[in-house]
Amino acid sequence: MSRWDGIDEFVAVAEAGSFRAGAERLRVSSSQVSRQVAALENRLQTRLFYRTTRRVALTDAGRVLLERCQRLVEERDEALRAVVDREEGEPRGVLRMTCAVSYGERFIVPLMNAFLEKHPALHLDIQLTNTTIDLVQEQVDLAVRLGRLTDSGIIATRLAPRVMHLCAAPAYQARNGTPHSLSEIAGHDCLVGTAETWLFDDGGGRATLVRPAGRWRCNSGSAVLDAALRGFGLCQLPDYYVTEHIAAGRLVSLLPNHRPPHTAVWAAYPQRRHLSAKVRLAIEHLKAGLARRPEYAPPPPAAPPQDAATG
Repeated sequence: MSRWDGIDEFVAVAEAGSFRAGAERLRVSSSQVSRQVAALENRLQTRLFYRTTRRVALTDAGRVLLERCQRLVEERDEALRAVVDREEGEPRGVLRMTCAVSYGERFIVPLMNAFLEKHPALHLDIQLTNTTIDLVQEQVDLAVRLGRLTDSGIIATRLAPRVMHLCAAPAYQARNGTPHSLSEIAGHDCLVGTAETWLFDDGGGRATLVRPAGRWRCNSGSAVLDAALRGFGLCQLPDYYVTEHIAAGRLVSLLPNHRPPHTAVWAAYPQRRHLSAKVRLAIEHLKAGLARRPEYAPPPPAAPPQDAATG
């Protein structure tokens, strides 16, 4: 008898909440799952589940074992996938992703649709949400995250730059003036989006927060942009919203020396020893695809100064 006998069945039942659902997940009969779990309990000389006619619940011993076994099963399966991926190199299975709604709709989903076309053995499941979810608990393979990373339990790869701009329309400046320091922002009408605070560099390389206030608020970046273009107030938005309007003179970027440090577009994934082919290739595809977007094109070089003696 292998020490692994009953482990997969135990984890499946614990996660699914019943022997029938656990058996369906493993694609075996309920009686087989029941026998394997009973044999595991007998081997450990302890009860792992409280059983009723409708569902099962973990005992204290079962909860301890599940916490350890989930990691063991995940590490085992990842090790096996790493060998298969090395031999085949073709992404397969389900790639579960998450990204913020607006950025995902505009940038990530089109790129991942193209990725799916190239890899017919892959299935794609993308959750667009502005809530930061737990990648391990939700079993997400890859997250595209924006701004500054604070979760130490993930590994992140930089996909693209993300420069935040404090902006105002020329019409707003004409009526209300221009802030020349961070302290002056409090005296201006601010267009508040999803962030309750705005992040800046304090001028010495350290991050500092400013709480914006104003008579306008909306949890949509596109709506904030529209209000800023109409001259309603100051806004803080990432480059892909405002670069075109700054270049056309419809918006003016303010306090450039105080732009927040260390912000970017990141590919984030749980800490694991082996990175599967589907995640590795998706990251490479996203990085290359974003680099081709006009929003991330480097600014044209400045024209050389003309010689005053020539004319």
